[in-house]
Amino acid sequence: MAHTYATDVLVAGAGPVGLTAAVELRRRGVSCRIVDRLPARLPFAKAVGIQPRTLELWDRMGLVRAALDAAVPLRGQLVYVNGVEQPRLDMLLPPEVPYGFAALPQYETERLLADFLARFGTEVERGTELVSFAQDADGVTNRVRTPSGAEEEVRTRFLVGCDGAHSIVRKGLGLTFEGGAFPEEFMLADVEVDWDLPHEYGLRSMHRDASGAVDDVLVGIPLPGPGRYRMSMKVPPELSTAQRVGADPDGVAHGLQSSRAPELPDIQAVLDRLSPQPTTASGIRWTSVFRISHRIVNHYGDGRVFVAGDAAHIHPPTGAQGMNTGIQDAWNLAWKLALAVGGGTHPRLLDSYDAERRPVGEEVIGRTVRHAKEGIQADPEDPRTLVLREAQLLVGYRGSPLTDPPGVGQGPRPGDRAPDCVGLTGQIAAYPLRLYDLLRDRDHVLLLYADGRGPGPDPGELARAAREATGGRMETLVLLAADAPSATPSTDGLPVYRDTATQFARRYEAQGPTAFVIRPDGYLGARLAPPTVRALRTHLADVFAPTDQG
Repeated sequence: MAHTYATDVLVAGAGPVGLTAAVELRRRGVSCRIVDRLPARLPFAKAVGIQPRTLELWDRMGLVRAALDAAVPLRGQLVYVNGVEQPRLDMLLPPEVPYGFAALPQYETERLLADFLARFGTEVERGTELVSFAQDADGVTNRVRTPSGAEEEVRTRFLVGCDGAHSIVRKGLGLTFEGGAFPEEFMLADVEVDWDLPHEYGLRSMHRDASGAVDDVLVGIPLPGPGRYRMSMKVPPELSTAQRVGADPDGVAHGLQSSRAPELPDIQAVLDRLSPQPTTASGIRWTSVFRISHRIVNHYGDGRVFVAGDAAHIHPPTGAQGMNTGIQDAWNLAWKLALAVGGGTHPRLLDSYDAERRPVGEEVIGRTVRHAKEGIQADPEDPRTLVLREAQLLVGYRGSPLTDPPGVGQGPRPGDRAPDCVGLTGQIAAYPLRLYDLLRDRDHVLLLYADGRGPGPDPGELARAAREATGGRMETLVLLAADAPSATPSTDGLPVYRDTATQFARRYEAQGPTAFVIRPDGYLGARLAPPTVRALRTHLADVFAPTDQG
């Protein structure tokens, strides 16, 4: 068996989740290889919805501009029941949210991420498959099969399985994957139609029988291009795969099936039944039969091996939650792996991946199963909360081992997403800035807010304590209230900004000197009011305490 050079992390699977993990590792200087058994990227518009929270992460990564150029906006959903139009769902977000909902074919998402990854000198190794692995206290020994059929051994510090619903990594770890499958099968089609419905809205058209149960459904998500949609609908009996022997050899009935692909007449027949307007389908790019399961692992990792995305959780595609949830899995894990590789971290740092992300996966599964059966309107939440949850802006980590107790008071607390705000000004730039402008390309940030009300802590002393406690990994920014006195000598050498529009003070409910520890994934780790060196060091020790793992 051939041997190859060691690398810090092997990522198995080059879909959006695996590519996100690889990008975030390489951005932080961690060496990695990313392999995928497919010889080329699939030209399928499988996952198409891009949530606002994902766009926020891509902003911090530096990818968002390219994504916005390639995507189309998604303003809401048109709903019809038995041909009668229902109140439309407008997915309106609060003004402080910088991005709306978007739609982008999965192959375009993968192209953008792969091109971005290539900037760091890393390419996807196509036609290369993880065959098996074994881990010990110091690392993971991986066996991969190359395009030539030869096998090689790759020794790594960590292994990340982003290899889908039939994951080799999940099976190799012996993780359970409890759940079930929907009895229905669906057709997917990337198709053009000539109706005049507003293209920036998705469509859900249902038929209810005499008992009120949904017995037929058509869902359309707009894609870039005139009249182009990714449509899903129930499969006619002649295309069913349910009785096909050996269809799901591992018992996981999920994803694209290898049966006869639906053809234009199959799609047109559903449109004739359920389209709100007479329309003709054309320009089919691809079609497939699709099955849906809802399952989740009992643990997101073991030792030095982890799973993310569909390898960890699968559920209905309703609301475009799956890919976006997986991307956030990968981001959450990657910044922690990068710290672990560099050393000087708390032993429970990597355990926090499961503690933070598995509850998110459980919630998404429950919600998407409800929505798949009855539509997004099935949830009793008020419209604002419903849209924020669909946007994944309510995901939080209160109670995580890495966050301080939330405490009392208004404004975002430890474990909450750090919201954006506008109207910040710098000492040189003449134009207003967003908070997310300041966080872009930064990892661990200590944001010191000062309103000038009485003597406050020394910013320079807090910045030195942060650098020492994190091994130089934390950057400090100073944000002055609109009416606060100018910066003092203690801020020399620190970037200083002003909350000129007072939006930060209002949105964060900041009163008096306050320190905000902002994690690489944009969540608050701590909120210290007033901040002290001791309290700051105590919090940072939960993340950066020395350990010999790495």
